[in-house]
Amino acid sequence: MHAYSGRLALVGDRSPHVRSHSRIPGLLQALEEREHLDLDVYWVPTDEVDDALEAFDGIWLLPGSPYRSEAGAITAVRIARENGIPFLGTCAGLQHAMLEFARNVCGATGAQHAESTPDADDLLIVPMQCSLEGHEGAVQVRPGSRAAELLGVERSMERYHCAYGLDSSKLGPLREHGMVFSGYDDAGEPRIAELPEHPFYLASLFQPELAGDGRRPHPFIQAFAHAVAGRGDQIAETGRGAIPAAR
Repeated sequence: MHAYSGRLALVGDRSPHVRSHSRIPGLLQALEEREHLDLDVYWVPTDEVDDALEAFDGIWLLPGSPYRSEAGAITAVRIARENGIPFLGTCAGLQHAMLEFARNVCGATGAQHAESTPDADDLLIVPMQCSLEGHEGAVQVRPGSRAAELLGVERSMERYHCAYGLDSSKLGPLREHGMVFSGYDDAGEPRIAELPEHPFYLASLFQPELAGDGRRPHPFIQAFAHAVAGRGDQIAETGRGAIPAAR
């Protein structure tokens, strides 16, 4: 058992109508039992995100958009990226992670999401030609990437529940600034993004929390949980900031 309990922030507006929100607690409990991890898990609504998130050892930006606060979701990603805090973004988590990177790293301050601003001039997140809500799809993984290392295969079937994706014609600046798109569908549309220079930064348009029957966590979630607990161990003796009261 780890000597220190890693603090994990689940950032999202918790709802019984979002399947992943009901699935994730059981997955994390299974990980704690199977992998001998010790995680303190806190739900943080997007409209309550602030600098207190810097005290966490991991940040998972969950599905469930439109968020109550787009700004809060993007702030959560920025805090994880700038502070080297392990980050996982799934579905809308990937979408908003790419908005954060485009705005704060690439200088594309006008980058927008079509779900919240459909008439904006600079849409980075756009409606898919075919919605993937409730569907499975193949993902081809780039060799040598973190995603490939974790999945252990070159092609994987993954479950989606989304209707928005990246405008692939606007990814050049993100790539130039270090974002790696390490997984694609059969049509060449990006499905996984990662930052190789970050301790753990991984985002997927698919929802790994929906894989299987919920008893065997997806490799992305397993690796993320280990990264969270590992960071907790490393800084167990240092001072920490305040954390949200609700759990």
